[in-house]
Amino acid sequence: MINVFGHKSPDTDATCSALIWAWYLNEHTGADAQAFVLGELNTETKFVLNHWGVTAPALLETLAEDAQVVIVDTNNPQELPANINEAQVLQIIDHHKLVGGLETAGPVDITMRPLACTATVMHDLMGEKATTMPHEIAGLMLSCILSDTLAFRSPTTTPHDKDVAEKLAATLEIDLSAYADKMFAAKSDVSEFSDKGLITLDSKKYDVGDKNFRVSVLETTTPETVLERKDGIVAAIADLIAEEKDVDEVLFFIVDILNEKATVLTYNDLTTQVVEASFGVTVESDTEVLPGIVSRKKQILPALKM
Repeated sequence: MINVFGHKSPDTDATCSALIWAWYLNEHTGADAQAFVLGELNTETKFVLNHWGVTAPALLETLAEDAQVVIVDTNNPQELPANINEAQVLQIIDHHKLVGGLETAGPVDITMRPLACTATVMHDLMGEKATTMPHEIAGLMLSCILSDTLAFRSPTTTPHDKDVAEKLAATLEIDLSAYADKMFAAKSDVSEFSDKGLITLDSKKYDVGDKNFRVSVLETTTPETVLERKDGIVAAIADLIAEEKDVDEVLFFIVDILNEKATVLTYNDLTTQVVEASFGVTVESDTEVLPGIVSRKKQILPALKM
């Protein structure tokens, strides 16, 4: 069996792209493939799966030695099972920059394209076979694109991503804007998550200078409900750093989807130093508002410096 999965802290693109590609492999290549996730799903992804009537992928708790694997929506070994280099990686489909660190036993089929969403890459790889997607798989693909582009607000959005999404919406006979609003409303309900859960919900490890950061992003239409929990989040960050020996600090960004800005927590000298150096601001409190910043991939990670 081929195990298809994305990164830890799975978002809608990582989760649904695994389901999309497992469907494609089973339907069009004769392979025996199954989608998995590597962590707890966020509320947006749960909404999407429920809306399209798709069962959530099983949690992959351990990766068997020599397991056959397809990796989607990442190529970063820090975001994958610890023994990923012992697995038989058959394919990588991604839209992020090449990180390095993955080792494979043999040649691997790699597709990485500068698009906003892994699902858009998959649409292109399918070619004419994309027209055979059942209603629910097409719905998952549309959801991935809307999620990763913030309904075309993100600077990562390309004309091709938008074109594919609009064609899918027309085929599905769905009001694209109304559906996106429902997705983002679901994403914004984080009441079921602990403070620690908010930090790891959408988080990637990233080296800045000689420090290893968790760069956590929480996208919401109601940023005030997250900021009300600021003290608890800062306390949870301290606990998380004590637990994770390979993390020096956490940068926590609250992205206001509708107003297209981010608020970053600047709760100590190191976070203040990085935010000032990276974004050219003078921090005067324990938060800093960054107008126009909505994308971790294109605007936050490339800017980070000490």
